[in-house]
Amino acid sequence: MLKKKDKYVVAVVGATGAVGVEMVSTLEGRKFPVAELRLYASEKSEGKKVEFKGEEFTVHKLDKNSFKGVDIALFSAGASRSLEFAPIAAADGCIVIDNSSAWRMDPDVPLVVPEVNAKDLKTIPKGIIANPNCSTIQMLVALKPLHEAAKIKRIVVTTFQSVSGTGKKAMDELMDQTTALLNFRPVQKKVYPHQIAFNVLPHIDSFLDNGYTKEEMKMVNETHKMLDPNIKVTATTVRVPVFRCHSESVNIETSVKLTANEARAILSTAPGVIVMDDPSRNLYPLAIDATGHFETYVGRIREDESIDNGLNIWVVSDNLLKGAALNAVQIAEELIR
Repeated sequence: MLKKKDKYVVAVVGATGAVGVEMVSTLEGRKFPVAELRLYASEKSEGKKVEFKGEEFTVHKLDKNSFKGVDIALFSAGASRSLEFAPIAAADGCIVIDNSSAWRMDPDVPLVVPEVNAKDLKTIPKGIIANPNCSTIQMLVALKPLHEAAKIKRIVVTTFQSVSGTGKKAMDELMDQTTALLNFRPVQKKVYPHQIAFNVLPHIDSFLDNGYTKEEMKMVNETHKMLDPNIKVTATTVRVPVFRCHSESVNIETSVKLTANEARAILSTAPGVIVMDDPSRNLYPLAIDATGHFETYVGRIREDESIDNGLNIWVVSDNLLKGAALNAVQIAEELIR
């Protein structure tokens, strides 16, 4: 476990990626007590500079000796790097908070959203904590208080996920394709199998034998691990031509009747949630409004008239922040408490 200190040696692995940059920024923005910051990435990023608290820090190549003396390491360098280096870091006495899919379903690795299941941080057998999938995080931040109030039986979710969830190359591809089309030039496809500009792709990650994608089954399996294994969950995950922030249409069936007004009242006091719900003024969560903000926004709260105990909600959050960097830093904050 983490030893109590006034300040901590923190490493960010994958420091030059979209999420890694946000991790550094979030550590600064939330005034995390950093005694020393170490930045690591692949060989191609070695020597790059990243700013933290007005100073420039050099990015170093990740190797097996990178974690000597490190207290907490925030990983966002992909599953293969995490599988290789997280155990090495843990063996050096470092607590790893990993943003990849590598460790999420390991029974000895807590999978944590602090607003949902911070209690699972009491034991960290392998010295590794997993950050859930971005789309699962924002959904469960909104659903946990409703589950406590009325016990959710079933979830049907459709996501509308921004290209930043794939990374910087995907963001560049959306920009390049949009520019090309507006100038009547042919588009190039490198990141996605189809054109993403002015298009919608019902396909995130690879397809499985059951017809679902890995992204969809992540939402199912992670909800079972963190919230309740008895909830029936089905998901359709969709990539949309938005640069940043994921949106979700979530339908739930509860054991106990919840009116829309009761749900609004519950969510209005829920940690990490902002209710934005006044259709008469066209007020509902938008991706452009959530960008750069820590909170999860919920709106379009209404009763599902097709079943007795059903609710529809619309959930929007910044996938690079609450869906990744912020959640990792919040886990670190829970640890040092």
